[in-house]
Amino acid sequence: MSHPKILVTGGAGFIGSHVCVTLIEAGLRPVVLDTLVNSDPRSLQRVANITGVEPPLVRGDVRDAVALDRAFAEHGFDAVMHLAGLKAVGQSVSDSIGYYDVNVAGSLALIRAMERAGVRTLIFSSSATVYGDNQHSPIRESATYAAVNPYGRTKEMVERMAADLTRADQRWGIACLRFFNPIGAHESGLLGEHPHGPPDNLLPYVAQVAVGGRGHVVVHGDDYETPDGTGVRDYVHVMDVAEGHLAALRYAATHRGLLTVNLGTGRGASVLEVIAAFERAAGREIPVHIGPRRPGDAAAYWADVQHARDRLGWRARRNLDQMCADCWRWQLANPRGFDDPSPELTAKRLAAA
Repeated sequence: MSHPKILVTGGAGFIGSHVCVTLIEAGLRPVVLDTLVNSDPRSLQRVANITGVEPPLVRGDVRDAVALDRAFAEHGFDAVMHLAGLKAVGQSVSDSIGYYDVNVAGSLALIRAMERAGVRTLIFSSSATVYGDNQHSPIRESATYAAVNPYGRTKEMVERMAADLTRADQRWGIACLRFFNPIGAHESGLLGEHPHGPPDNLLPYVAQVAVGGRGHVVVHGDDYETPDGTGVRDYVHVMDVAEGHLAALRYAATHRGLLTVNLGTGRGASVLEVIAAFERAAGREIPVHIGPRRPGDAAAYWADVQHARDRLGWRARRNLDQMCADCWRWQLANPRGFDDPSPELTAKRLAAA
């Protein structure tokens, strides 16, 4: 790519902002398109604090053809990383049409805008939810689609769209990245995850309990057929996921057709193991209450990662202890997320910890 300018949809979000850091550090120039519905523009200021470069922000929706055409004309992108979308599983059940509208119709509008602009390199952030809950672990990319909720089905539909597109038009290079459970934060403590409202995922909830923002963690079931009775998942550091996006971009820029790969560690960790690792990182006990199982939760779930190693030369480099340590560093320094006023305050809190 002679002019490495990359459109990152959803680039102000948790994963997207970390992707921006990785792109900038690799000498590429991300431009962010984001509605800011579930993200915060101050994340891009933190990207600048880390890298010295603040990605330009285009506030817009991937469903807006006019906004997309304007962005492509103004910036002259070489490739697109598509991370924008709605992602709460429970909400996708209650608002399934909204999820299909944003995630599927939005992806279609983006692909059409790319075609009009002559840009045919796309990295799509998919999800392991396309596999469903009843797959045998480790899960290979050849496993059948079996999503059990509308969110997972929207990811499946976009993947199918990408497959059909690359079969019909061999000028396209597309990589679909099925990542498992991204957690952690940038090691600087300047950039991390701060959900709007109660966290849907385990680690941000544990972090908020550890910092005193919530009373206890509810463990949903301790009677699974796993070593300690709690559910096992493949947790992967968000910076490893970001580096996987960069590796996929390099691949798709030089290979036509479709590549689908898992991004995970290839190892499972139980809920109680994650909490214990966070206790080690924080140096304090995390109160836990055992609750009933949630419908549809699988006992154990982790990735087969050989394909990513073979095709992308990528592997997850950070272990669970580092994931928790980085998450704690972010949470401790930024208990109110981006409402904490400055990186200078963050540095003072870290020094005092």
